[in-house]
Amino acid sequence: MDLILWTLTMSLALVVGLFVLLVSGVIYTVFTDSVLPPGIQDPGKLRLIYGLQVAIATLGNIIQNLGFGPQITAIRYLRRKALMTRHKEEAGLVTQDVRFDGVPVRVYQPSSAAAGKSRGVLFFHGGGWVFGSINEYDHLCRYIARETGSVVVSVEYRLAPEHRYPTQFEDCLKATLHFMKSAADYGVDNTRIVVSGDSAGGNLTAAVCLRITGMEESPGLPPLRAQVMIYPALQMVDFNLPSYHQNQFVPLLFRTRMVFFYLQYLNGDLSVAEEVMAGEHLPVQLKTKYRSWINADLIPSEFKAGGHSSRPLLTHDEDVFDLIKLSLEPTFSPLLASDNAIKSLPPAYILTCEFDVLRDDGLLFKKRLEDNGVPVSWYHVPDGFHGIVSFFDNGYLTFPSGKRAVDNIVTFLKDI
Repeated sequence: MDLILWTLTMSLALVVGLFVLLVSGVIYTVFTDSVLPPGIQDPGKLRLIYGLQVAIATLGNIIQNLGFGPQITAIRYLRRKALMTRHKEEAGLVTQDVRFDGVPVRVYQPSSAAAGKSRGVLFFHGGGWVFGSINEYDHLCRYIARETGSVVVSVEYRLAPEHRYPTQFEDCLKATLHFMKSAADYGVDNTRIVVSGDSAGGNLTAAVCLRITGMEESPGLPPLRAQVMIYPALQMVDFNLPSYHQNQFVPLLFRTRMVFFYLQYLNGDLSVAEEVMAGEHLPVQLKTKYRSWINADLIPSEFKAGGHSSRPLLTHDEDVFDLIKLSLEPTFSPLLASDNAIKSLPPAYILTCEFDVLRDDGLLFKKRLEDNGVPVSWYHVPDGFHGIVSFFDNGYLTFPSGKRAVDNIVTFLKDI
């Protein structure tokens, strides 16, 4: 009996000790690895969310080291348990999980018939092409469907590292074309279909629009009505833009983490991350060409705190270039599309956040669209950080700027 009691006591002490170590490690990481600049909204809440991210990543690493599976798989499972938004059927809204051309989607449809046909909104979730799901974005999609009276289709595209580019893009393209062709089945006017997404989903939004508008063989359908890009990731050419330096340690997306996500999406070869981050992955002639579109000098001065000078054009490693050259395709890096392709794009809505490494991608795409005559509605969140839209209605972890951003998107959609 004494041995059993001793064993239980020691086991409990071990669990408590491990918990204390985990909490201590999370607190240390949160306060040493991240920077919360003055002006960012609710820094205490943001530290708490980042701490949860660190804890999940640490637990995922422990699970991997114990031989129970890859860290990424473990993180996805823990995210579902810890971050999954509440799910409940709401009056006036019907949801169904179906497949569009083999791609899993969740359709949110107002149950009361609208006067005439509804608008349709496709939504591609964020998560760096590695994380995220329709479940994690359920509450946001419900809100958009309910507040705008739209039929919303949330797309469950396949993820890296199990699936690489162009799988995610192709899944979103298939779902979009299927919805355009079957819009009448859902009471949707196929001249009022919008493609939207946040972060990696914003990239997929722009990529899908580029492909559909550039199809040599037209699907015989009206053009997409608009594209909504929420802090989109749009290029893997330059990780030294002002926003990448100003916000490189600001949660919830670090500069190094964005490089990790791009490489996971591309081919999973993380050995070239340092060269990519330093700008040593492209030949000088390509860097010179892309400076017409991706250049700190093209960004308004108010976004270059403390000034920002252009970096010299460094030589490149040919082996590294061979590994990443696929990233230059416009459906991977939409900012690299030709002017003719950009001119054909539908009207755009772009949301950017001040404290986000991807801020300048959005600003540069806004300029390219406007320079090519494409109407742009731009909403900037001056105290916002990457991911803020996901915290528009999360109890204690709600951020007022997130709610204002979502409502601004709703207002834009209502006008379509």
